[in-house]
This record gives sequence, structure tokens and C-alpha cells, in this order.
Amino acid sequence: MNRSISSLSFAGRRSRTMAVAAALSALALLGGCATGSNSASVYERNQAQREQVVRFGTVEGVRQVTIDRGQTGVGTAGGAIVGGVAGSSIGGGRGQIISSVLGAIAGGIAGQAIEGGVSKRAGLEITVRFDNGERRSIVQEADEMFYVGDKVRVLSGTGATRVTHL
Repeated sequence: MNRSISSLSFAGRRSRTMAVAAALSALALLGGCATGSNSASVYERNQAQREQVVRFGTVEGVRQVTIDRGQTGVGTAGGAIVGGVAGSSIGGGRGQIISSVLGAIAGGIAGQAIEGGVSKRAGLEITVRFDNGERRSIVQEADEMFYVGDKVRVLSGTGATRVTHL
């Protein structure tokens, strides 16, 4: 009798460990879906082999900005799942239920905070004076630095406008 109780206890711990591992794996996979880029060097599949308008100009101003790609809810949901599973391994009976709920709440809050931090990128607001005198401002990721006076080309027409060095 004792042998079967201890094997159930081991099996219960093993299944909880497997559940936590599965939840963490799902969170990692879903987190990868939330990526995207506002870089001038990254093109989406539907933007390839499309004609773009090319204009030339000079950088008149550069301002650092933050690009916030928003919350998808994946962090909150994933954190709640992981927290709930982790909390369910604490206590027994009513205490286990309470720790599961508290774990889910804490995990959801932590997941939301993590997703919020990951979804923010450093960006630049680049003001360009075109050769025809027109001025435009374009915001993109700060993966390439621009300075006042830089000669640039601006590509547009595929849903995104990009500033690149000549």
C-alpha cells in the first residue's frame, strides 16, 4: 500500500513538472509570434518584388523615439498558465486551489510586464528635406544611425516608407 502511495506521489510530481515544461514551451512559442520589425532593412514577404518610389534628400532632424508594438495578450495568458500550474504544486486541497489562483494572477501580471518590455523598440524620427523642397518625417527602428546633413534615399510605395543612406 505504501509503495503505491509513494509511486502516485512521484507520478503526480512528474506530471506537474511536465505540465510546467509544456506551459513554458507554449509561452516561448507564442512569444515568438509577437515579433515584427520596423527596420528599414526588413521586408515582409508581400513587399518583395514590388516597385517603390525613390526620392533623394538631406536629413534635417533626428529625434530618438520609442516604438511600442502593443500588447497581444500572449504574455498575460502565458504567464497566467505558467503561474497557475506552478501554484498548483503548492499545498493540497483548498490551499492548492488558492495557490493556483494566486499563481495565475501573479504569473499574468509578470507575463504582461515582460511582454510590455519586449514589445518596445528604440526608434528614430527622421525629418528629411527632399531635393524638391518638400519635408517629410519618417519613424523607423534605430538600427542605422542618421545625422543632420546626411544624404539619404527614401523608399515608399509598399506600405512602408524607409530611409536609408546613399
